Amino acid sequence: MNSLKTCVVIPNWNGRAEIGACLDSLLKQSLNATIIVVENGSTDGSLEFIRQNYHQVDLVVNQKNLGFAGGVNSGIRRAKQLGADYVALLNNDALVHKDWLKHLATALYEDAELSAAASKLLSGDKKHIDSTGDFYTTWGLPFNRQRGEPASRAISHEGLVFGPCAGAALYRMAALDDVGLFDEDFFAYHEDADLHFRLQLAGWQTLYVPQAEAYHQTGTTSGKIKGFTTYQTFKNYPLLFWKNVPARLLPVMLPRFTLVYLFIYCNSLVSGRGWPATKGLLRMLTLLPKKLLERRHIQKSRKVSIDYINSVLVHDLPPNAARLRRFRALFTRSHR
Repeated sequence: MNSLKTCVVIPNWNGRAEIGACLDSLLKQSLNATIIVVENGSTDGSLEFIRQNYHQVDLVVNQKNLGFAGGVNSGIRRAKQLGADYVALLNNDALVHKDWLKHLATALYEDAELSAAASKLLSGDKKHIDSTGDFYTTWGLPFNRQRGEPASRAISHEGLVFGPCAGAALYRMAALDDVGLFDEDFFAYHEDADLHFRLQLAGWQTLYVPQAEAYHQTGTTSGKIKGFTTYQTFKNYPLLFWKNVPARLLPVMLPRFTLVYLFIYCNSLVSGRGWPATKGLLRMLTLLPKKLLERRHIQKSRKVSIDYINSVLVHDLPPNAARLRRFRALFTRSHR
């Protein structure tokens, strides 16, 4: 494994307050790796701070904010130039255990069919779970497994998952070469679910590695822009769905997804988030023709059966979607 080159990519946008601790934890890793920071158009002095204090870091400087998708793509391309076999992604507001990278890399080294390895991602205070692997449902919704549950309940055994949370994950470069990088039209949010769906369609798998621990301060970056999460969610949910869901699954999944999308849109109107939700919906409509063209290539390149894809989806709403579950119960009763 020591003969394989590993890089870690950290996208940074106005994260001067967080990036130092992130880099310090990476510099203590038991597995040597090249650290690549993608400076994503920050205006808070992040670039100067990194240049002054972290000379060992390989810097990629973008003149504007390309979002998570565009930012990490810049870093992955740099890792490829450096000859990386594996490339890890880590949020700038995350910290990692000293053996985090070693455990992830060992998993990929021992199983050539794995495209990625997922971390046990906990909250910054280590009291709650952020993700123990990500999944996609037959209702058209991606979700982080066990999010919000006490850290003591985190799944402690390895197992296949739909994909890793890209905020702390390791990817095999050959798998990314096979299906392509993150879709930059997503900018941020659910771009990892899109990549992982493409990897699943191409026959690549992901292993959850509980020994690989990372700790994430959720929402540090997105919370700096009002309405950002709402806008990106309403833009990206349908793009993810239409690009990747095979045609044979549409009769079941499309009515469910339509119902859910309308429900969360109405909920956004009621809760005062109607404008960013509407902007996201309108932007989605302008991107949809492009994504339908991309869909043709993705579905034509599929290497696994529809039955297999159906088997790796969760046939229910996300476990923590309490409002949606209540709505589904009311809707079901009213149509009996």
